[in-house]
Amino acid sequence: MGILSHLSIIHLLWAAMVLCQYEDYDFEDEYDEPEHQHPYYFNPYTQGEVPRIPFPVQCARECFCPPTFPLSMYCDHRKLKTIPNIPSHVQQLYLQNNDIEAVPAGPFTNVTFLREINLSHNKIKFHMIDHSVFAKLSNLVQLHLQHNELEEFPFPLPSSLERLLLGFNKISRLSGNALEGLPNITMLDLCNNFLEDSVLKGKPFSNMKNLMQLNLCNNKLQTMPPDLPLSLMYLSLENNSISYIPENYFNKLSKIIALRMSHNNLHNIPFNTFNLPNLLELNLGHNKLKQVFYIPRSLQHLYIEDNDIEMINVTLMCPSIDPMNTKQLTYIRVDQNKLTTPISTYAFFCFPHIRAIYYGEQKVNKSTQLRTPVFRRFLTPEEYDEAEDSLEIQDHETEENEAEDNYFHPYF
Repeated sequence: MGILSHLSIIHLLWAAMVLCQYEDYDFEDEYDEPEHQHPYYFNPYTQGEVPRIPFPVQCARECFCPPTFPLSMYCDHRKLKTIPNIPSHVQQLYLQNNDIEAVPAGPFTNVTFLREINLSHNKIKFHMIDHSVFAKLSNLVQLHLQHNELEEFPFPLPSSLERLLLGFNKISRLSGNALEGLPNITMLDLCNNFLEDSVLKGKPFSNMKNLMQLNLCNNKLQTMPPDLPLSLMYLSLENNSISYIPENYFNKLSKIIALRMSHNNLHNIPFNTFNLPNLLELNLGHNKLKQVFYIPRSLQHLYIEDNDIEMINVTLMCPSIDPMNTKQLTYIRVDQNKLTTPISTYAFFCFPHIRAIYYGEQKVNKSTQLRTPVFRRFLTPEEYDEAEDSLEIQDHETEENEAEDNYFHPYF
């Protein structure tokens, strides 16, 4: 018994030394983790199983599995052409920035705990994805397939999915039942594809009752997408060819917080179109608008640059003043219009929180003295100087950042 006791103690000491080595080892020099690992939020009502982690941690030989993150397998930036076999305990799988062309079922055979897959920046085509390969992953909540060569919306998908990123593909087709059975989707990114109005005639988004963010920028839409869900909070439609907004289009979309429709063909907007109780950001820059419209109390940032506005009628924007319910507008951008005179000072009574009106240069007469931003009276000299410097920097960087600013980042 004495010998066995001594052997047990030696075994425990050896195990402790191994664990301490794992704790102290610094993997940063050996492996650079992706720069943009944004956290995402799981549905609190979705209960995932807890996988049994093998020791030592199993890992595909082509990949890296840090002991400090035993549920993750990093296979990105490795010039892979095929998907390696995935250990059964893995929850996060990173395969971005490779040369993968197909998604076969084989590597996913024994995987039941996967919650996130990143296959962005590869060469995957729709017909090279095995049928139901994703649908069988019952715990999957986030799927990245942006920057591939998909011609069609990938389906079927698991009902557990919450975030689906499909931007920068060649999607021009959307099967009638492709979006069915996805009750938990909160974010759908379809920017930079080839979607036309005919593809959305079947009202594919209408049954997505939990959808909060929909990105449809940089497509070929000429009309507003029909029957959007009441849950929607962020809508991105910039860089399309939309020419009008139906008068009552937003009546049922009261939760909208941010709406971006820059770089379209909008001419006239019905007066009450944006009378939304939660709207904070409205971007209608680079259209063909000739006049302004009603501004809701909640709105804080308004972008109407590069339009054909000759005069800003503050009374249209603010028909009445309610001292007990003041409007929250803080910033207006109106450069590259056809203004010849500054906005009426009445604006500062209607919008007492305004800090800046950015005029920039106007199309009709660049010598018109509208380049100086107008600030509200209550700024201290220090605040004035700080705001003026900030606007000068913004004016200088506008062209560089315009493409990026016009795209709703998939993470809010």
